[in-house]
Amino acid sequence: NPDKTVPSMFEPTHGSAPDIAGQGIANPMAQILTGAMMLRHLGEDAAAANVDAAVLQLLEQGETITPDLGGSSTTEGVGDAIAEIVSR
Repeated sequence: NPDKTVPSMFEPTHGSAPDIAGQGIANPMAQILTGAMMLRHLGEDAAAANVDAAVLQLLEQGETITPDLGGSSTTEGVGDAIAEIVSR
């Protein structure tokens, strides 16, 4: 909704992954980047850029990533690492 004439919705496009539910191995980056898209839509460009940069930093470092990307970090670990970078 670029015109902002009706409510906007933000969600990552993926399945519910019932096969890995409760294991702490789901990659939260798509959900977090969707939050950045929402922030940008709301005019919070600096906050959105900080979130984008934090996710990019983790991907470039390649250490704190979930198993789907070849790492061993948990969903919570990745989320915490992104939050730590954003809070700096």
